[in-house]
Amino acid sequence: MAKFTSWFKERSTKLSNTNTEKPGLPHGNNTEESSHDLIPEGNQNPSEESTNETSPSKLAKVKQLLSQVKSVSSGIIAKLPGSNKPLYRRPLFWLGLGVSGGIVGITHTVWSIDRTLPDKSELNVVIREQTLTIKASDGTILQQQGEATREELQLNQIPDKLKKAFIASEDRRFRQHHGVDARGIVRAVLNNLRSQDVVEGGSTITQQLARILFLKQEKTVLRKLKEVRLAQKMERELSKDQILERYLNLVYLGSGAYGVGDAAWVYYSKTVDQLTLPEMATIAGLAPAPSVYSPDRNPEAAKQRRNLVLQRMQEDGFITAAERQAASTEPINLKSSLPKRLQVEAPYFTTYIQKELPKYVSPDVLAGGGLVVETTINPTWQKAAEEAVAKILRNEGRWENFKQAAMVAIDPRTGEVKAMVGGKDFGKYQFNRVTQAQRQPGSTFKGFVYATAIATGKNPYDGYEDSPFVVDGYEPKNYSESFRGWMNLRDALTNSINIIAVKVLIDVGFEPTIKLAHDMGIKSPLKPTYSLALGSNEVNLLELTSAYGTFANLGLHTEAHGISRILNRQGKEIWKASYQSVQALDPESNAIMTWMLRSVVEDGTGRAAQLDRPVAGKTGTSDEARDLWFIGYIPQLVTGVWLGNDDNKPTWGSSGSAASTWHEFMEVAVKGMPVEKFPSRPKLEGRKGTIKALRVKANRIVNRPIRESEDNSDDDSDNNNRRRRQRVSSDNSDNSDNSDRPSRRRRYRSYSQENQQQQQDDTPRRSRRRYQQQNDDTPSPRRRRRYRSEESNSSYNNSSSESSRPRRRYRRVESDSSSSSSPRRTRTSAPESNRRSSGSSSSNSAPSQSWRDRLRPSGSSEGN
Repeated sequence: MAKFTSWFKERSTKLSNTNTEKPGLPHGNNTEESSHDLIPEGNQNPSEESTNETSPSKLAKVKQLLSQVKSVSSGIIAKLPGSNKPLYRRPLFWLGLGVSGGIVGITHTVWSIDRTLPDKSELNVVIREQTLTIKASDGTILQQQGEATREELQLNQIPDKLKKAFIASEDRRFRQHHGVDARGIVRAVLNNLRSQDVVEGGSTITQQLARILFLKQEKTVLRKLKEVRLAQKMERELSKDQILERYLNLVYLGSGAYGVGDAAWVYYSKTVDQLTLPEMATIAGLAPAPSVYSPDRNPEAAKQRRNLVLQRMQEDGFITAAERQAASTEPINLKSSLPKRLQVEAPYFTTYIQKELPKYVSPDVLAGGGLVVETTINPTWQKAAEEAVAKILRNEGRWENFKQAAMVAIDPRTGEVKAMVGGKDFGKYQFNRVTQAQRQPGSTFKGFVYATAIATGKNPYDGYEDSPFVVDGYEPKNYSESFRGWMNLRDALTNSINIIAVKVLIDVGFEPTIKLAHDMGIKSPLKPTYSLALGSNEVNLLELTSAYGTFANLGLHTEAHGISRILNRQGKEIWKASYQSVQALDPESNAIMTWMLRSVVEDGTGRAAQLDRPVAGKTGTSDEARDLWFIGYIPQLVTGVWLGNDDNKPTWGSSGSAASTWHEFMEVAVKGMPVEKFPSRPKLEGRKGTIKALRVKANRIVNRPIRESEDNSDDDSDNNNRRRRQRVSSDNSDNSDNSDRPSRRRRYRSYSQENQQQQQDDTPRRSRRRYQQQNDDTPSPRRRRRYRSEESNSSYNNSSSESSRPRRRYRRVESDSSSSSSPRRTRTSAPESNRRSSGSSSSNSAPSQSWRDRLRPSGSSEGN
């Protein structure tokens, strides 16, 4: 300390000596001149000489000026009080140090705060953080999560008096200030002191908007400083109208309402343009404290706050005294409704979208929220799909013993999901049976087996023998439990013959079939087993429908997806769908397959799906009718339907119910859609395969002949002639010379008479079972299981036990294939005279039926 004090004393003495000196020529000039004289004349360069003459003179002048400044400052300091004291003991020294330090600190703090503020591009956000909005393809909102605004309004859609009510209540100098209103803060403090309560806030509308969009609600000095700086920045970048529009759409007004549009609905079940002046004032008064001034919780406090807003509106010239008086006398009339943002459209689809989001957006972006997801769903088609699923469950679900249904529709050209219904009731069953349920596809998988065969070069008229067949201990059986002899590929697919499907799979091989199925859109693992041909490997409805979309799109596969774009809070696109189509099946083979699948709908098991335009598709039924499928398509749309039970219990139905559900939806979807034709079938001769067949090397194959009893019982002598089979089927149901017709008529008459007597006493299920027991054409699963059991226990040579069964099976098979018509045909009864004269095979030709029988969709025989 002594050294420090002596240093200051020494320093003061030097300063006083300097002040006593009189001004004169600078000492530096003499030095420069003397040094210049030392240079010999012969060594001096003219240019260097001029430089040496100018540079020292300038330097001398600068030094002279500095010495003068020191002299003047020293003189001023000497005249100040305490000048004879050391510098550290002078008050002005510490005052100046404090002021300068404060300026530096404030500057640094402001600089640090500005670094954390959003940039100019981020100031255009109109969505809160931690929100998620899912929209349909037409822009309608399907679902919102978090503090989201459902009714986003343009400023010109908001009534002028409602805007002025908020300005009078929250920021009376909104149009004059630049983000922060010092006068408003002083006025708010005085009013609060005068009222001894918090009746007015000092934050401007701009500050409130900054807090809503970018800051948290903690009450700290740092947050307030950020709010002020951000408000000033927003005022520079945004107009007053933009700020006001964002504020009115985002401000929280209680009861789950964000923005004036939501508040009008929540409190008055109105739109903003229908609000009255007192209702506008009530909503504007909620902003400072929604829980305190809520009209449904504290009506008296809400009324007082409303009247205060009306008073301020009058003081600011927004309304007249008469308007204020009339509005102040109005009671608080509420008509409350739940916030629209709590409503969810297409819940199975929106849940699927939320699970898909992590594939396209990073976790930190998802955590930040504020995303808008634009999806591919068509609201009109979605509603039609929901109605079709509800209808089949309501009308047929109870009788046919299935409690769940699912449907998905996809644009095959783009892969966009247009409709999705994952079950019966999302409130009870959140399990999505379109994307989460893995079920056996049954005969729908045969489409990939036959497509592989056609792609290897096989002709659709190549034939196989439908007869008893065992390969490596595996014995496939037809759904009809009968055999039809020699059949070509097209007829085998049309009638869904299981044995031929297995033989085709053996010829083309496991590996090519599995690869083609995966290329076409199947993502689930497929095992190389013989039962693969019959759909034993589980898949979900979405991938199966997407794979059939490859048939509809000329062999090109586009991945199914439900998201078209994802936008961030600033409205910038952060992800966009750009899926490329891949050629999975060559166009010629694909055209042949579509031609074959069209015959399934026109003449086979999928007749219930017929429309007024070309349709192709495939039915499917797993073991004991546990899963009922139909996947059908037109060039512009592919739709898949599944019916069944979550616990995998057998049903009493058939795939005809799934086909009729498909028809119900597609009738709505194709309205206004132009009719497009499928590509024509190419020439079948001279085709070259695009896939190499890898025949399965079986250890043992046993081909057994068709039993004589079954061959004699079949009235169809030529199994390869499809028209002949249809004519025989028609004869069995309609022709007068059919020996079986009297017994059938007596059976229907007996059923009708008994139904009239017991209709009031029986439940629908009992009536259904009685009908199934009496009608050989629709045996129950229990009877089918009994047939299978009897067949497995009996030998092939036991003709006595088999002689009575084949005819019943044949009648059931032919009746099923002939009655699988469109829903309108199955539910419309023709006059008796017309039925007798008609030679066509349709369900209309049956005798008079009860209303339960008419509502039952037509059955169809198909493979497992």
